[in-house]
Amino acid sequence: MKLVPKNNLAATVYAKLKTDIFDFHLLPGDRFTETGIAGQLGVSRTPVREALYKLEREGYIEVSSRNGWSVKPFDFESIENLYDVRIILELAAVRKLCEAQGKPDLDPLMEVWLAPPEKRVKDPHRMCELDEQFHAGLVAAAGNPEMARIHHGITERIRIIRRLDFTQADRIDMTYDEHAQILRSIIKRKPEQARLLLRTHIESSKAVVRQITLHKLHTARPGAVRQAQAS
Repeated sequence: MKLVPKNNLAATVYAKLKTDIFDFHLLPGDRFTETGIAGQLGVSRTPVREALYKLEREGYIEVSSRNGWSVKPFDFESIENLYDVRIILELAAVRKLCEAQGKPDLDPLMEVWLAPPEKRVKDPHRMCELDEQFHAGLVAAAGNPEMARIHHGITERIRIIRRLDFTQADRIDMTYDEHAQILRSIIKRKPEQARLLLRTHIESSKAVVRQITLHKLHTARPGAVRQAQAS
């Protein structure tokens, strides 16, 4: 039998648990133990413990001396604060792109978001990835590595909420249209128009995501919505 390195096992356990949280197989307030996870995945407690501590550092789960581990309730105030910081970073990036002397490298984004309707992605998971790449691409194109690093950290922390934006088909088409408008404004060097479009786009997404999240939790398990609201 081929032995799997312990660090690889920890990474596998981490990826599995994070996916379960993101896909709401594990809901806010759900409790579990190291022993239970180890038994389910057929591994020892050591890689499970490493994975759990990593998820705890990232803010997805918490540990209690009495009740073991549990998925943290959504902290909507913290999430909205992160959205506000994200808006500031992206507005600054858009201004830099519009005022840059040379032509910013936006070709990869234009290829995706200015494509004809028949080439639009419909899969929600893939759409979430493309949406992240769009916003990260704008910040990266602005040429400030520190800005991009901070933006990446925020993206990681709000991904669990943000991906719910694409559970409704009309949000996918709306995102394509809004991203295209933002890109065209940048290309035409219209900073105020681009910034207004971007701010409206993110604020709208933030509002929709919160509404969808409460509904998603409610339909996923009775009582879960009350746990989220009580956080």
